Amino acid sequence: MSLWEKVANLELRADGYSLQRRESPTPSGWTRVTTTTRLEGDGVTGDGEDVTYEASFHDEIPDELMLAGTWSLEDFSHFLDGIDELGEGYRRWAFESAALDLALRQNELGLGEALGRAERPVRFVVSTRAAPQRWLEVAPALEFKLDAEEDWDRELLRRLRELDRVRVVDLKAYYRGTTVDLAPDPELYRAVAEELPGVVIEDAWLEDGCREALAGAEDRLSFDAPVHSLSDLDGLAIEPCWLNVKPSRFGTVRELLDTIEACEERGIAMYGGGQYELGPGRPQIQRLASVFYPDGPNDVAPSVYNEGEPREGLPQSPLPPREGPGL
Repeated sequence: MSLWEKVANLELRADGYSLQRRESPTPSGWTRVTTTTRLEGDGVTGDGEDVTYEASFHDEIPDELMLAGTWSLEDFSHFLDGIDELGEGYRRWAFESAALDLALRQNELGLGEALGRAERPVRFVVSTRAAPQRWLEVAPALEFKLDAEEDWDRELLRRLRELDRVRVVDLKAYYRGTTVDLAPDPELYRAVAEELPGVVIEDAWLEDGCREALAGAEDRLSFDAPVHSLSDLDGLAIEPCWLNVKPSRFGTVRELLDTIEACEERGIAMYGGGQYELGPGRPQIQRLASVFYPDGPNDVAPSVYNEGEPREGLPQSPLPPREGPGL
């Protein structure tokens, strides 16, 4: 039985839903906006989070959809297929994950229990543009995922190697028109591959001499932004050895589970990724990590890591597995 088949027939009873907008200023000067979808039925609630980055899009979320009824999770998902306003990405995931959360809670099941899998402690890394040394002064055991910068040179990379705390470097080659775009640079790629042996290299461009610059590091290549479905995974120029799984990218529970299952069958190592969630989405991606890839360099640090400067007293890795029903 596939992963999807294990949850597809879970029954959920919905009376309606509500929306809750959240806003939080970020250390880099912009305001993060997300919207929680709260699906309600029989006195139980299930939550999902729309992590669309454009703040204005959160003004357009439909708030009067007719979702009441008794559904299987599969039938509910098929019903959502016909609602054009939900699309196929982040907004759809908010409703899908709320439905899964509600179905699990109404059936008094945790995610791992429903799938017949253990939930284990979750190793996490901290994704930061701040110098990792500042974090290590207050929490020496932290591990990191860093976004590469165009001014990185070999001297800086050697200092990072001496720290031995960087686990993933993100080359951001597939973003366009954002503040984190990074133009592909074969020399930077070669330097990262050579100076940071053993580090996972995420979202590298594979044309214009970049693939050749990464020769010998093929077993460390990972993808994130280009993969929103199993067909996207199949369409990559190479079969990766790693995949950053960001559940909200996949839109539907089935697409997420089918892709995870394919990675397991093909021996593709996985780790979880976040989208600066402000609400229930963060503990949900942590729980997914605890079921499927607890030992990976999961970019699912508790949200408090996004709130202010490095400081003592924050939760440390690994996170204990969640208890109780739900996603």
